Amino acid sequence: MRRPAALPPTTRPADGGEGATRAVGRESAMAGESAVGRESTVGRESAVSGESGEGTARGGVLGEDAVAASPGEEPLAPVIPLSAATDTVPSDARRAETDAEAEDAPITVRDVWRAARARRKALRAEVRRFTVRQRRRRMIWIGVAASLLLLVLTTLAAAYSPLFAVQKVEVVGTSLLDAAAVEESLAGQIGTPLPLVDESAVKAALVTFPLVQSYSLEARPPHALVVRIVERLPIGLIETNAGYTLVDAAGVALSTTEEPAPGRPLLSIRGGTSSSAFEAVGEVMRALPAAIRDQVTAISASTPDDVTLTLGGTDTQVIWGSSEDSAMKSFVLERVMQSRPPDSVSAYDVSSPNAVVVR
Repeated sequence: MRRPAALPPTTRPADGGEGATRAVGRESAMAGESAVGRESTVGRESAVSGESGEGTARGGVLGEDAVAASPGEEPLAPVIPLSAATDTVPSDARRAETDAEAEDAPITVRDVWRAARARRKALRAEVRRFTVRQRRRRMIWIGVAASLLLLVLTTLAAAYSPLFAVQKVEVVGTSLLDAAAVEESLAGQIGTPLPLVDESAVKAALVTFPLVQSYSLEARPPHALVVRIVERLPIGLIETNAGYTLVDAAGVALSTTEEPAPGRPLLSIRGGTSSSAFEAVGEVMRALPAAIRDQVTAISASTPDDVTLTLGGTDTQVIWGSSEDSAMKSFVLERVMQSRPPDSVSAYDVSSPNAVVVR
């Protein structure tokens, strides 16, 4: 409860007569009014009203009328009634009443929805708090996977771009073929990205060369395409109605000329290229060293077991027999020819490689 403001001191007239008596009376009345005001606001207002009425009856009132009635006195400060203090702290009874009202209030759907929403929010917060490490690990793996994917996509984009286009075709593995002619036939692949080289077009170009037995493509970034060729091994000429046909060990016709090609042995094989004797001759020719193969001018065979070679210049015969142990027979023949050259003998019998007969 607030205390009333202190009143300013009054000035008594100099003569100390009746005016002083009235001032003292007013101070007493005001003091009494203040005491009554502390007891009750209503009583305070009544005291003030009574004091004012009494003062008027005596010839002196508070306020502007009193100042006007007593020109020789200074005005007094007005009395301001005190308002009742407000109790800001709720009492226990009021709190209990509020709780009872809250319990008696009906629960609406909106209240249920808010409570459920708050519960879900709290659960999500707990889940996030306990899965921080797992989420961090997952983000790391996602980052690594995204980096690898970006690297692969970048590599593929670069590989299929003109940055890795074919600018040079290189042919390797040829001895009988003209490598320049093969490269010219593959000129259509120039400007094509290495991963997009048309293998069917390459095959169609190489089929026109009968000496090509097989091939493989090798990309050498950034701009080279290597074609590795395995040539067919010509074993000799077979006389036909069209002339002399050069064939390989599989009987594939490589070329045909009217006259025998120089350096190619003439084949005299019973049954032609589809017989077992021709197959045996092919195995023997593939097993011979290049130095001996180049000296052969004729090959004859009536069965797979009586293959006979003729060495040019001296017409020396090499009795080979069957195609079995051809590698061993080739090794033995090469050693014997070094010690006994063909011009000093008429025949080498290597049908039994462990017992070579020289005549």
